[in-house]
Amino acid sequence: MYWNGGSAWMVFMPLLWIVLIGLIVWAIVSLSHNSARCGHGDRHGSHPMHRESPEDILDRRFASGEIDGDAYAEARRQLAAHRQSAG
Repeated sequence: MYWNGGSAWMVFMPLLWIVLIGLIVWAIVSLSHNSARCGHGDRHGSHPMHRESPEDILDRRFASGEIDGDAYAEARRQLAAHRQSAG
């Protein structure tokens, strides 16, 4: 059977596109899975069942600027009072 350059490409071009699209989908899924895991920090990636304590949540919110220093200090005081009354 005689294959010239054009007809060989017509056979392999669909396979090339399938492989290329498959690699793109794999890369997107892989990167989104890794970024979702890394978004919670190394501490959570190594211990998937780890729950943040109220103090951890408060520290994170203060560090990200969600709350100011006064609100942080008041919340810390209330958490400490609650811990003393509960325990």
